[in-house]
Amino acid sequence: MCSGKGKPLVLIGFILISLEMVTPEIPVIDQAYSKLSNRITVEWAAVPGATSCLLTAQDGDSSIETIVINSPGTVTGLKAATLYKITIRSINSGGRSLPSPSKTAKTVLAAPVLSVSSPSYDSIVVSWGAVYMAVGFSVSIMRSDGLGSMLKENTTHTSLVFTSLDPGTLYTIKAHAWNVNGIPGDDFMYNQITSPHAPSDVQVAFDSGTLRATVSWIPTEGTLNYSVTASSGASKLNCSTSSTSCPLSSLQCGSEYSVYVVANNGAGSSKPTDAVNLKTVPCVPRSITIEEDNPGKLSVSWSNVDLGDYYVVFVKSDDGLEVHCNTSHTQCHFQSDCGFTYFIGVFAYNKAGQSPLGDIFNYTTSPCCPSDFYPVFVSSDTVEIVWSPVRGAEMYETKAVDGAGIVLCHDTATICILSALQCNTQYNITVYSYSEIRGTNTSCVSKYVATAPCSPEIKNISQDDLSIISVHWQANNDDAMYTVTARGEAGLWHCTSSGNSCNITGLPCGSVFSISAVAITTAGQSLPSYSVPLETAPCCPNDLTVTQVMQSITNISWSVGAGAKIYITILESPKGRAKCHTLQNHCLLGCITCGTNYTVSLKVITETGLASYCTYQDYSSSACCPSGVKLYRLGNNGIRICWQASAGLISTDLYGSKGNFTCTPTSGLSYCDVTEIPCGDVYTVVVSPVPEKGSKLTFCPKKIYSVTCSGSSVGMGTRMLSVFHR
Repeated sequence: MCSGKGKPLVLIGFILISLEMVTPEIPVIDQAYSKLSNRITVEWAAVPGATSCLLTAQDGDSSIETIVINSPGTVTGLKAATLYKITIRSINSGGRSLPSPSKTAKTVLAAPVLSVSSPSYDSIVVSWGAVYMAVGFSVSIMRSDGLGSMLKENTTHTSLVFTSLDPGTLYTIKAHAWNVNGIPGDDFMYNQITSPHAPSDVQVAFDSGTLRATVSWIPTEGTLNYSVTASSGASKLNCSTSSTSCPLSSLQCGSEYSVYVVANNGAGSSKPTDAVNLKTVPCVPRSITIEEDNPGKLSVSWSNVDLGDYYVVFVKSDDGLEVHCNTSHTQCHFQSDCGFTYFIGVFAYNKAGQSPLGDIFNYTTSPCCPSDFYPVFVSSDTVEIVWSPVRGAEMYETKAVDGAGIVLCHDTATICILSALQCNTQYNITVYSYSEIRGTNTSCVSKYVATAPCSPEIKNISQDDLSIISVHWQANNDDAMYTVTARGEAGLWHCTSSGNSCNITGLPCGSVFSISAVAITTAGQSLPSYSVPLETAPCCPNDLTVTQVMQSITNISWSVGAGAKIYITILESPKGRAKCHTLQNHCLLGCITCGTNYTVSLKVITETGLASYCTYQDYSSSACCPSGVKLYRLGNNGIRICWQASAGLISTDLYGSKGNFTCTPTSGLSYCDVTEIPCGDVYTVVVSPVPEKGSKLTFCPKKIYSVTCSGSSVGMGTRMLSVFHR
């Protein structure tokens, strides 16, 4: 050691003095040697009292000093293969000793700086630069995991190749140089892994739906990662992974790829594996055209695609029904229905799978034709057509054609009213369906519909009889039957004819009618003609009564005659004529001759002057009232009434306060006796003819007589005779 045990302290007065303040002894170097190229190790005997030592290595004018504590000590920072003069000084608190006697020592050779690579999976190449003062080199290699044996090579060259190594294995390489004396220099150690072996059993799994492929393989020893390359012409796709599979995305449809795998580690890359052929799915067919060759037939065609083995066309209608066609050609045919929308997709196939999903085309066929249309209303100038809705139709066009022109109707409804048509005309009517995408379906069939007949025109109405009229019109229709109607408050009367006239019978009197005519054919009925008014003659009153009011005055009354406004009553006999005009239903006729037979007639007239002549049963006026009436007394209680002779039966009546009396003369006599009549009373005496039917006449003159109880005759005072007529 550079320092021994401590010296005792001596107290002199108050001064403390250390014995170590004495300079230490000079050390003696036992030996100096070099095991590393940048340092020399020195050994020396221990110096008592020294706390450390100063080592000095001198090379010419330069030197390097190092303070050490114990022996041995090492001077570092030296140059390799260089001879140094080594000295040592001991040090304590008292200072440094003088340098020791020197010794020389030479540093060993520097280690060769290796450059290592693995050009193949079973070899490593080691190379280095020249080493100063070296005459040879020793290089050894062995697996870093200690397995196997170590290989060692001595050479005077600056490179070596180790072969037959394990692929992908980490090796430890150690090398040093030696000089002419065979002294080895510093060792240089380097870990190097061999390149990996190419992967084996490469598999490619292709996903046609995503255009991705997964490449997998059996791993190789010592591989850090793998590189996968897929090349197709100038196009390349790459992926790297540390696992045993790698996805390749963005593959192109309709392409063939060569796929190979390379294993990589720190030493480099393996050889590529044998290429695996990858054929992707074909691309989506293009230039798709859809045509409706004929109604009910769809044709779908497309262009050929690379790598396509066959094609499948899927056709789905909007009602959910789906069909498909499988072909190696570029065209397919399908059955179709009108008014459907078909969704069409074309796919190409090969062993890799189905082409990607392309555009889905839709094709709408022409709308169906309304075939069940029929007229629900037909008139002379209008036809109303209805039909059931048809599939695919957004609008309908109805066309009516005759020889003179065309009438059109457009509507979204399933009804069309064709107006302004000609009456009694045959029209060819077609209902076309329309859709915005396909336009008008012009293949729809037509039907013939005839309009109703034209309205007849009444030319003349004549009344052949009181209850019969004859109506004449202008016939202007083909195969028409005409019906004439008389319409009034009394009801309806008809007549029919296929000609131009007919008779209406049984019309009631006293009625007003509106006469119109219609024409009827199989197509329908015309509008009525313009009405012509008709008035029938007034009705004769059913009941007529003649009543004798006075001997020369007769009252005639009758029931109301329908339609009658004015009445003219006539009583006529050889002796004369009685007549009256009235608006009432009764009339008084004067100047009637008694006992005369009259014919009775009544003329009834309407407001317009139409008249009916009515005759009734003859009327006989009553017998004339007897004249020259006188009374004679027969005893105390009897009276004889006398008059001038008169034809027919006579009735005598006496009316008094004491009683009423009647007597009837014997036929042929002109007097009548009343017995047991009280005297002393005033009597009203009426002598009148007796009618064959009816009640007594009341219009004969009345005379008042006073019958007294004295004398033999009836007294006749001035007040006794009073005759009056009612």
